[in-house]
Amino acid sequence: MTPVTRQEVLGLYRKIFRIAKKWQSASGQIEESIKEKEYIKNEARTLFRKNKNVRDPKLIKQCIEECEARIEIGLHYNIPYPRPIHLPPMGLAHKQGRTLRHQERLRKISKPIYLKSHDEVS
Repeated sequence: MTPVTRQEVLGLYRKIFRIAKKWQSASGQIEESIKEKEYIKNEARTLFRKNKNVRDPKLIKQCIEECEARIEIGLHYNIPYPRPIHLPPMGLAHKQGRTLRHQERLRKISKPIYLKSHDEVS
């Protein structure tokens, strides 16, 4: 990891913890805010530790983009949790054959960047 990339990653890590420190839930309830703050901190720790040994620059760039997207979406919607994809699983495909494989491939390609690591951790 280059020094510039390292600084960028550490800056994102600090930014997430600053956001968590100031976080207020949409409901305004103290208990809900505390729960969401803890979720933000735990999610950040888990994902950063999971990716600490990544050496591929393209993969590092993808992780940085995912982190930035999740921060922006969380701040915009005031929800710390990743927004799900609102399509039923395999709702458009037949249950077998080429169409199913094609549909699975399309679904994997079209997965938003902010959800790439969510299934792996959850």
